[in-house]
Amino acid sequence: DMAEPIQQLTRNNNPQERQSIPFTLIQRKEKLGDLLYEKRQYGKAKWACIRMKEKQYEQSICLGFMKLMRYICEQNSSGLYLGITVPIVTIVHTNEAQSAMTQAVTVAYYLPEVLQDEPPHPFDSDIIIEEWPATIVYSR
Repeated sequence: DMAEPIQQLTRNNNPQERQSIPFTLIQRKEKLGDLLYEKRQYGKAKWACIRMKEKQYEQSICLGFMKLMRYICEQNSSGLYLGITVPIVTIVHTNEAQSAMTQAVTVAYYLPEVLQDEPPHPFDSDIIIEEWPATIVYSR
């Protein structure tokens, strides 16, 4: 049931329609002229988050992203398309000893600036709106 919204986003792959999250660049790592990653600091903000724990890490990310896309594409209390912000963040969780990754991941969508004060409520009870403090993110 997400085919149409994804096709629409792909057809209208217009960078102006995507809101970049404001950040401060802390570090940029390149190798032979290719960007490997950036270390960024994002300010305090509200995010729509979903925690997933499927058998495979990639499944968790995909299913979490699809649920967030439903929220973005009208399955919210406003009934409106919320707009895309980039990047969509994936948080990898580790065990208590922080020695290994767990199967659980959190996929998070930064709510656009115009929705920060009053974010629409998700219809999916697995999605929660969280206010994050200033946050460090590694981006590829």
